Amino acid sequence: MSLFSVPFVDTGVDTVLHVIATLLLVVTISATLYGIWRFHELPINKAHSKEHHQIGLITALTWIGFIWHWVWVVAVMFAFIDMEKAIVHLRDTWKHAPQSHDKREEA
Repeated sequence: MSLFSVPFVDTGVDTVLHVIATLLLVVTISATLYGIWRFHELPINKAHSKEHHQIGLITALTWIGFIWHWVWVVAVMFAFIDMEKAIVHLRDTWKHAPQSHDKREEA
């Protein structure tokens, strides 16, 4: 055996190793694409689990997010943030904001 010979060449083992490598490559690429798909569908799944009122909007934004990725971020925000509670909290914060210094001195 010389230094330049490659083991398993022109044998049945060579063919088996090529088949295994091809299968491993296909499985790895498929698993990666499936993982990306599942991650991308996260806003839709969250909206369905919370029975969100804007499921159609979130679904549309998620699909548009394949092209423009910032739209997907908006879909995630809509899915995970309860807008009604956020608006009520903002309104209550605005109503109960401390009075300015000038108004306290006049009273």
